[in-house]
Amino acid sequence: MPTTDFERIRTAIEYVAAHFSEQPTVDDIAQSVHLSPYHFTRLFRRWAGVSPKQFLQHTTLEYAKGLLAESRTVLDAAYASGLSGPGRLHDHFVTIDAVTPGEYKSGGQGVEISYGIHATPFGDCLIGVTSRGVCRLRFVDPGDAADAVASLHREWPGAALREDPSATRDVADSVGAPQRPGDGRPMLLRGTNFQVKVWQALVAIPPGAVVSYGDVAAAVGHPTASRAVGTAVGANPVAYFIPCHRVLRNTGGIGGYRWGVGRKVAILGWEATAASRADAPGA
Repeated sequence: MPTTDFERIRTAIEYVAAHFSEQPTVDDIAQSVHLSPYHFTRLFRRWAGVSPKQFLQHTTLEYAKGLLAESRTVLDAAYASGLSGPGRLHDHFVTIDAVTPGEYKSGGQGVEISYGIHATPFGDCLIGVTSRGVCRLRFVDPGDAADAVASLHREWPGAALREDPSATRDVADSVGAPQRPGDGRPMLLRGTNFQVKVWQALVAIPPGAVVSYGDVAAAVGHPTASRAVGTAVGANPVAYFIPCHRVLRNTGGIGGYRWGVGRKVAILGWEATAASRADAPGA
């Protein structure tokens, strides 16, 4: 998927968000990305698998409110099923392995990290992997590749880093792809105990569902710590697989996103349309 496709899609989504009250037509949206309605619709179908109208139906505020109401118990159910333990969690069957206190203090001394930058349906991303799992996935906007690599060095100052896109290719290929039982995705995370607990809660949110910051705070045993949870969500070092994009405001509003609100809407819409197709008769 060429990154330019996603950049056009993100621009279109941001245009809709800014002009939602005007109920823009497909012609209006196409014009915002300098394409004819015909070519824009073809581009959108190639990217999302559905028409722009169908996709946008899954990204409205009212849709988000309804989904939030339906999903409120998802974390309770996940934790009641034992998904908060150290083993497999829901969604991508992520196993979270926190660094040891010594590794945390030393900035990953003795850890070897291979990294690469790859195209995905949601734009370029930098991926870092260790022998114990994925330690970094951050989206990279045009011109930001050098800063992304420098950020990885800063986050793991004691680790030995080497560029090796072949070591990270399979992770990149799974971004946006349907996951199946047995598709293990171990993670090695460097964070405080509270941060790791929040990230574990995020992994329990299944695709097509959303929760609020308050829901996550309650799930980790700190119901009044929504602000601290928001900070931990924003510090998530592995985008997409640890799905911080599935956390909304209590009102159903999209809220912020470290990698851009347009990208957050794109991922949520992608997941919602995929879930709708899976639930359709005959699917």
